[in-house]
Amino acid sequence: MTIEGRETRHVRAIFISDVHLGMRPIRVGQLIAFLRAHDADTIYLVGDILDGWRLAKSWHWPSEYNVLVQLLLDKALAGTRVVYLPGNHDEFLREYLGTYFGEVEIIDRTIHTTALGKTYLVIHGDQFDVVVMNAKWLAHVGDWAYNFALRVNIAINWTRRRLGLQYWSLSAWAKQKVKNAVSIIGRFEEALVHEAKVSGVDGVICGHIHFADMHDRLGIHYINTGDWVESCTAIVETPDGQFELVKWTEMAAGEPRKFRLRRAAS
Repeated sequence: MTIEGRETRHVRAIFISDVHLGMRPIRVGQLIAFLRAHDADTIYLVGDILDGWRLAKSWHWPSEYNVLVQLLLDKALAGTRVVYLPGNHDEFLREYLGTYFGEVEIIDRTIHTTALGKTYLVIHGDQFDVVVMNAKWLAHVGDWAYNFALRVNIAINWTRRRLGLQYWSLSAWAKQKVKNAVSIIGRFEEALVHEAKVSGVDGVICGHIHFADMHDRLGIHYINTGDWVESCTAIVETPDGQFELVKWTEMAAGEPRKFRLRRAAS
């Protein structure tokens, strides 16, 4: 099967999180291109697909959002299992756990079994974020700061494009360089790994912190899907049971998009 002259890749599962429909700016066009280039037996929407916080303040729903929603519904109707696991920004959907929207199943967490028989806890992850759970006002302050950083980033990258330089993320730089941010990410990973161990599974797949990664540093396979606000990352499980961290990047105008991979045995 091909789409627009490009071979469609079939995988066992796709894991996507933190699209934040309603936030400005986000990478919806890139996500649509990614989904059109991939077919899967199962698509996991690992939370914060909708940004209820933003939509409640100011309704923003351009037409390409409808294209994305229809694409996911079409895949579900064609036989793909589509599972939606709400996060903190779309927590209103937790009132509908165990129900279906069209063919899309809404649940809080689930266990994914790979082609090799390995089991993975799939969950958004905000349930293990101390700030989100115990100080929502502070989480909203952090949300404002993140959006401010994105607006600053627009100006920075306008200048970088004029100089022929590649896209650079202020927020990603801060997560890697600022000591407190690195510490928070580390504690988040530890909490998710602990929950996976308690659940008796081989690994955990989550989102929430907008920082894509795959590692075994904590004694269990930790996978984070990243986001579609800036990084355009997803996790796929290949037919032979391998996990790949896919970074979907936009090429020069008129050229096809391609992906970069990091593989890990499941």
